[in-house]
Amino acid sequence: MQKIINTQITPLQNHLLAVLPDEVKERLFPFVELVKLELGEVMYEAGDKLANVYFPVDSIVSLLYVMESGASAEISVVGNEGVVGIALFMGGESTSSRAVVQSAGYAYRLKGKRLTEEFHRHGKLLGLMLRYTQSLITQMSQTAVCNRHHTIDQQLCRFLLLSLDRLPDNNLTMTQELIANMLGVRREGVTEAAGKLQKLGVIDYHRGHITVLNRQKLEDLSCECYAVVKKETDRLLPHENEKFYYTSQNVTNL
Repeated sequence: MQKIINTQITPLQNHLLAVLPDEVKERLFPFVELVKLELGEVMYEAGDKLANVYFPVDSIVSLLYVMESGASAEISVVGNEGVVGIALFMGGESTSSRAVVQSAGYAYRLKGKRLTEEFHRHGKLLGLMLRYTQSLITQMSQTAVCNRHHTIDQQLCRFLLLSLDRLPDNNLTMTQELIANMLGVRREGVTEAAGKLQKLGVIDYHRGHITVLNRQKLEDLSCECYAVVKKETDRLLPHENEKFYYTSQNVTNL
């Protein structure tokens, strides 16, 4: 990935960066770099020592567990609501997951050292990151339940909805093979599930491009896992017009 100059994109398009207090922005924003993330790009492998964190703007990054056999399954997705590389501020330098770009776009890169320095101030960034981590754990847990107990059709609906929440429109660019790898299922299963959604008029799928035509129907066909994750994320993370502060007793939205 390379550093990009684009005056139409700002750090404020990432929700975590947008809600930071002004004094924290003043300390961090001079050091963020805009980078382009390409579809399918591996940002890091399991066991890699992490040096940077990434705040997606219009890209989506999938975190996957990879088995010794090479089989993989997605455990969570990160988009403009979050940050990639939480191991750096949680006390570790590496992680057991692989990070792969699911939807191409831009992200802001920040050296992990800068973030951990701010984190250890025990100020407002600390509370925000702890809450974000809690929401990510919820997503991981619910994904595990979904993969075990729900059909491929339901899993695909959940996958598409979580992706849509992190994109500016209803268009997704990803192949069936990529989706199958993310869900940890056979490609034929994704082909069949996508075909059903297309026949119902929920999506239009053509050569790796998916357009969601009826989001409400997609939510109706999904299992409860999507709603659980969305509700918890909305509860834990502030919206762009809210402020955020941290005390040793609690973390609260104003």
